[in-house]
Amino acid sequence: MENASIGDLWDRLTGTQPDPPWWLVVLVGAVALGAVVHGPTWRVARNTVTIAHEGGHALIALVTGRKLDGIKLHSDTSGVTVSRGKPHGPGMVFTAMAGYLTPPLLGLLFAALLAGGRITLMLWFSLALLAGMLVMIRNAYGALSVIATGAVVFLVSWLGGAKVQAGFAYLAAWFLLLAATRPVIELQRMRARHMAPSSDADQLAHLTGVPGLAWVTFFGGVALAALVAGAALLFPEVALSPDDVPRPPGF
Repeated sequence: MENASIGDLWDRLTGTQPDPPWWLVVLVGAVALGAVVHGPTWRVARNTVTIAHEGGHALIALVTGRKLDGIKLHSDTSGVTVSRGKPHGPGMVFTAMAGYLTPPLLGLLFAALLAGGRITLMLWFSLALLAGMLVMIRNAYGALSVIATGAVVFLVSWLGGAKVQAGFAYLAAWFLLLAATRPVIELQRMRARHMAPSSDADQLAHLTGVPGLAWVTFFGGVALAALVAGAALLFPEVALSPDDVPRPPGF
């Protein structure tokens, strides 16, 4: 019985699920867009982008051999990832670069999984990423944010019906893709007012000699490219069957 349960769980994780109806994909896309452009909603939803941003810094720091001291997430939706190692070189460059690139690329990965019908796998992959990040969190608010996000994903993936799971998964993918550009715009506004002297773009300018504005442009370009590619994967192709094609009277 236990082996059968494990087998069922594995089949559920690795199997494919039917595509949601086109109207649900469009609806949750509109909801995600509203969450990005509506100021009060954005101030709450932006925490998800910050989790992805700081998680990207942390992951690349570990991959490049830097020692990760921890991550802190703050109630103003800012965050900081502290790692130790050489203060220059490729490892530091890639670590600094990863923050603004992670949300759009993660959204694109989610879109690819959903396009392949891997709704459950996408949700559980999200849980694995959140669990890994929780180990690195070093403050109470950050831990609460990650745990709360993980709890929502778990409840949807474990208790939600097929349409609920699909709607939530597509909402998450749409949100990351649509939301990735706004922090880049906010970054440049802060830089223009000389309010972000230690931003990722300015750190990269110091490390590489490439101007900070060029890095901001690069972040924005990746976000827009991911949005276009992700939308092509997420937006359903509505094919009309022969019975759905309008016919002249008398036919």
